[in-house]
Amino acid sequence: QVQLVESGGGSVQAGGSLRLSCAASGFPGDTYMGWFRQAPGQEREGVAHIGCRGSTRYVDPKKGRFTISRDSAKNILYLQMNSLRPEDTAMYYCAANDGTWPSCMTPQTRRDDYKSWGQGTQVTVSS
Repeated sequence: QVQLVESGGGSVQAGGSLRLSCAASGFPGDTYMGWFRQAPGQEREGVAHIGCRGSTRYVDPKKGRFTISRDSAKNILYLQMNSLRPEDTAMYYCAANDGTWPSCMTPQTRRDDYKSWGQGTQVTVSS
């Protein structure tokens, strides 16, 4: 059974940092993964994405403040978020999908590219 469990969210002041984690289990092979976020009243949007061998793609202007990484041995996805701003406040979701080699190397950015989603972790940034 495929499962994604996020953790690491919380409340911070502007300028602070958080690191989100996503523990993945049940995937039979290579996966590409990503972080999305959704603020109240807004659509879910991509934040950062990573291929099965570590290639990354960021949705500007987050590039430079956010860093996505993965520990494939432990099946954990991370999102390091620095210099947080109030507009980063949202529910953050981990997503993953099985991929075939070598296409899984390319980070996928669309919501429709992902079949598996976590329950989300809340990030609140105060000014």
